[in-house]
Amino acid sequence: MAIRKIRKIGDEILEHATKPVKFMTPRTSILIGDMLDTMYEAGGVGLAAPQVGVLKQVVVIDVTEEGNNPIVLINPEILELSGEQTGQEACLSVPGKSGVVTRANYAKVKAYDEHMKEIIVEGEDLLARALQHEIDHLSGILYVSKVEGDLVDTSQEMAE
Repeated sequence: MAIRKIRKIGDEILEHATKPVKFMTPRTSILIGDMLDTMYEAGGVGLAAPQVGVLKQVVVIDVTEEGNNPIVLINPEILELSGEQTGQEACLSVPGKSGVVTRANYAKVKAYDEHMKEIIVEGEDLLARALQHEIDHLSGILYVSKVEGDLVDTSQEMAE
């Protein structure tokens, strides 16, 4: 697989809505592998296809510390949200910044896996946040539009 260039805030592709995946093709399968490699290489917990310049409804997430439990979501749809959590959020497409965002603490999502088999993914805490954050990308929404207060510069913390 390959590491793809992560698009940064200001790139118009991040503002566009994506198209559903109708069936699995070799090209989409390669995209999924590349997205996983790119997410792990960048140290992220999630990545959406627009972040690598592809306007398809594909998301990859892995919130495990070991980075060994990837979730692939094709055409994800949020079925249920409940509870509330407020915390720091960051994005690979907004490097060196973070901000406080309030999201649901529980999310239930229907999607297709990499074999186009329908799946239900339920998550709380970080997984719920990641599901909502990445699915927002598919509608052209960046977390910075939801930040309460100002973005914080984290680039100095990362350099230390």
